[in-house]
Amino acid sequence: MSLPAPSRTSYALVTGASQGIGKAMAQDFAALGYNVILVARRREVLESIAAELEQRHNVEAIALPADLAAADDVARVVETIASHEVSILVNSAGIASFGPFMDQDWKYESTQFDLNGTAVHRLTRAALEHMLPRRNGAICNVGSAAGNIPIPNNATYVFTKAGVNAFTEALHYELKGSGVSCTLLAPGPVREAAIAEEDQSIVDKVVPDFLWTTYESCSQETIAAMRRNQRRVVPGPLSKAMNTISQVLPTPVIAPLVGSFYAKMG
Repeated sequence: MSLPAPSRTSYALVTGASQGIGKAMAQDFAALGYNVILVARRREVLESIAAELEQRHNVEAIALPADLAAADDVARVVETIASHEVSILVNSAGIASFGPFMDQDWKYESTQFDLNGTAVHRLTRAALEHMLPRRNGAICNVGSAAGNIPIPNNATYVFTKAGVNAFTEALHYELKGSGVSCTLLAPGPVREAAIAEEDQSIVDKVVPDFLWTTYESCSQETIAAMRRNQRRVVPGPLSKAMNTISQVLPTPVIAPLVGSFYAKMG
């Protein structure tokens, strides 16, 4: 097995743990007996989740509020990795923008780059500095099926996720035999199991419910993949279809098609 066993002294550190995939994975790791360190911006939300996990699963859950687009906050998380035995790292925090690149707010675009790319790069390095000497550890970086192809009207997000995809898969091969595993989670659309009609986006309305991947099922499939030291996991039918299409159709065909859809989202 490539997933370190839970212990009283070790932790699974999960970024983006206040919602979505990150929250689901933190919950699942706690249910499996892992102590968890929850990283996200919203202190109250994290503390509430941490209290619930401690009560339900009898593990230690640490709330670590941090804005991973800010270098000082990333440094605080790096310090936490150095002072705690982090045996599992999940880099799940991320944001996206839609629409023409030059129409986007530059502050948001640069924040997106720092969060989706720079923070993942830095935290992965920090975790490996301690995992490799122990010859024990597992890393999961959340990329995206969107990182497989150039998508007009999603340029910065694609830039960051293509980098995360390639970076994580490169490390997967580099780390063979080291005792440390590295798995890429490359999902397509993922959402809550049920969404009120008034809260549904254009994507929710267009894509049939049975094709969606829920955060919970995505987490379960990802943890199973990490156990197998799988290089890449693409959860759910819609994500798998997108992954296959991106490998089969030529870029001049698929990029404009997907880009026109993303323009509507913008």
